[in-house]
Amino acid sequence: MAALVENLRRIYFLLMCVGVWATGSRDIRYSLDDDVLSPYTGSYGSSHSHRYVRDCQPITHGNVTHETWPASNHSGSPVVESKMFMSDISTNSETPKWVSGHITVVHDPVRTVSVLEPGGPDGCEKSRRELVENTARTRKCLIAQNGGYFDTLSGHCLGNVVSDGRLVQNSRGLQNAQFGIKKDGTLVFGYLSEEDVLDEVNPFVQLISGVVWLLRAGEVYINESMQAECDRTQETGTFQRFVEVMSARTAVGHDVEGRLILFHVDGQTDRRGMNLWEVAEFLKKQGVVNAINLDGGGSATYVLNGSLASFPSDHCVEAMWRCPRAVSTVLCVHERLCQPEDCSQHGVCVDGQCECQPGWTGPTCANLTCQPAACGDHGMCTPDGCVCDAGWMGANCSQECAAGFYGDGCNQMCTCVNGGSCDSVHGRCSCPAGFYGDSCEEECPLGFYGLRCLQPCQCSDLCPCDPVTGSCNNTLHDQRNSSLHRAGHCLATQMLKEWREQEEAHKPRPHLSEQSWLVITTVLAVLLLTSVTGNMIQVCRRFRGHLQEYSYVPLEEMNGRTGQSTQPLKSLFLPDDSDSQDSP
Repeated sequence: MAALVENLRRIYFLLMCVGVWATGSRDIRYSLDDDVLSPYTGSYGSSHSHRYVRDCQPITHGNVTHETWPASNHSGSPVVESKMFMSDISTNSETPKWVSGHITVVHDPVRTVSVLEPGGPDGCEKSRRELVENTARTRKCLIAQNGGYFDTLSGHCLGNVVSDGRLVQNSRGLQNAQFGIKKDGTLVFGYLSEEDVLDEVNPFVQLISGVVWLLRAGEVYINESMQAECDRTQETGTFQRFVEVMSARTAVGHDVEGRLILFHVDGQTDRRGMNLWEVAEFLKKQGVVNAINLDGGGSATYVLNGSLASFPSDHCVEAMWRCPRAVSTVLCVHERLCQPEDCSQHGVCVDGQCECQPGWTGPTCANLTCQPAACGDHGMCTPDGCVCDAGWMGANCSQECAAGFYGDGCNQMCTCVNGGSCDSVHGRCSCPAGFYGDSCEEECPLGFYGLRCLQPCQCSDLCPCDPVTGSCNNTLHDQRNSSLHRAGHCLATQMLKEWREQEEAHKPRPHLSEQSWLVITTVLAVLLLTSVTGNMIQVCRRFRGHLQEYSYVPLEEMNGRTGQSTQPLKSLFLPDDSDSQDSP
């Protein structure tokens, strides 16, 4: 018994932990989906074919099951205007019936309205549900409100869905009221065949499905719509009750100017809000031309600048609070966007227009100012246009350089003469027969002719031939005659020089050359000069010897001095020893 009690305690504790975990893991802002307003008891969509809808509509509309209208393309500011209303919509009753909601006017729907999948791309494929606020953040929506219907159990998107030009879901021709925007800027409201949805000539860029066509061409179209779109609902009973029940509603339409009109009214099923007749009349008074009904009840949500601006009707986990419902697709109004938003990575998006970088053009900046094929085989496509290879010119590089020019841009002048042709790429000269040289400036030398002067003449007696044809019967022109004259003069001069050299070689030569004689003469002259010089020196020495044999004695010494010894005087006249030795 004690073991049983212990096991029960453990089970109880485990259940408490699971409950706490489940409560903590659930965002209390998500609703309980208790205010469901769904038009079908079983699967979504009308059971009627498009042909049935076409055949059963009023004859005034012919075979066309939808209405088109050119969208406004007002490029000014603001992009969107949101107005909140609180109006008494009572008609015959003396009791006022006050409702509140929002009217949104979009001035440029083609560039500022998008159908968003829940939580972003692939949301429908993954059957995801997300709060409108969270989905709006993925595209920085200025205004966002819930869009098409979905399965509240599985989260599966219902109806047709095209988001920013991408086909997300095809309903296979189910006949429910549709709203879409075509590529050419046309607004479409009404019933579409599968062929209309899959049109590739002018495809849809935005498409969403609703239930009940409220206004067609300015008139209430609910009765006709009820016949086309089935007759039973899920939680609210018959289709008639779905139309007439008081609840929160959302709708989308357009006015005569092509501006898109988003409508939202707060409410709670059976307690407050509007029925579809009241919505249609209200929109008609606002000048709406065509309009369809979108998902309502607890799904009706309006988000302004990222914040919830509507009053939800679903209860939260805690019953005293009301929480917005996690829904499927969303209608988003954003700033003007370029398609693609990054302008193909070659430009900047400014107010919905791509401002392309230099060298790129087109609304998406995806096209070079020149296309690769346009530059042909002799050019390269660049952001500045075709850049031609050397030797080519023209806008598409299909023209060779004009005669006499070559190189990049064909701006270099050829130097070829005498009829030589210039290579348009490198400027090399191709000489005609009879000429050679870098610029074809030289005529073939005597004895040769033809291309590049490679052919020897075949004339007898080594006579010169025509330098072009090699003919021996030719009349030489002045230049050739001048060449021959110069050649003859040169040859004669060379022959005379050789003859003189030979004559000199055969003359008798002396034993001594002129230079040798000059050397001998010079040597003899030097010897003679040396001999004369030596003789002169000897004569001079002898003459000086004779002068030294006599002495000069002044008379004063001889006659004027007395009392002095005469010995010195006597000694003056004594002969030298050498002289005495010579005396006998």
